[in-house]
Amino acid sequence: MYIKVRARTGAKKEEFTAVSDDHFTVAVKEKPQQNLANRRIIALVAAHFGVSPKAVRIISGHHTPSKMLSVEDK
Repeated sequence: MYIKVRARTGAKKEEFTAVSDDHFTVAVKEKPQQNLANRRIIALVAAHFGVSPKAVRIISGHHTPSKMLSVEDK
């Protein structure tokens, strides 16, 4: 399944909000340096869908706030 994520990095509080079935907004505390924010986004998406972080990968948007992710089914 493919989902769209709009990321906000360097936030004071982490949030994971569903805009629609396949579109989410995510706020993470990590800065977008050394892939830290992307790793945290993957961890939050994996926890939301109840899968391993290895089942989630970024398809596009590695360096931008708008990301397309692939989530493998259980």
